[in-house]
Amino acid sequence: MIATRGQHFASVDALPSASWAVFFLAGALLRPMWALPAFFVLATALDLGSFAMGTITDWCLSPAYWALAFAYASLWLGGHYYRRLHIDHWRTVPRLVLTLLAAGSLAYLLSKGGYWFFSGRYTDPTLAGFVERIPRYYPRAIGTLAGYVGAVFILRAVWRGIVGRLRGQLGEARS
Repeated sequence: MIATRGQHFASVDALPSASWAVFFLAGALLRPMWALPAFFVLATALDLGSFAMGTITDWCLSPAYWALAFAYASLWLGGHYYRRLHIDHWRTVPRLVLTLLAAGSLAYLLSKGGYWFFSGRYTDPTLAGFVERIPRYYPRAIGTLAGYVGAVFILRAVWRGIVGRLRGQLGEARS
């Protein structure tokens, strides 16, 4: 999240924000509940730091910023829910996809809808206007979320496979 969020000292150009994936993965892979507020504080600190450094404008720091807390919580809860469904097998992929779609869709409605209706940046924020923007922005938001989460779970599976083989070889060597 630090490397991909906004325009600050650690930004990597051309990478989309990993923030949504970080919240989902924190819910799925980290046990303590404090991870949710800790990551929200980190995201907010990055935004405020970028604003203070002048690398972003106040465009995103609007009265609707509070909607991000609910969007991030929906992602974290989606990850937390998925943790109970996960088994280390490829058959879990459909469960992951459905959970990502549900959590990501809710996060999209909360964050983008919250911004559309409550930021004060749009002169006439109507439901029709918001719905009109969904085909333009929703696929990228869900695609980015799925890309990062998928990459992490693939890396996790590879890592566990390597560690499992090493343990097996160590066990054979000790026998």
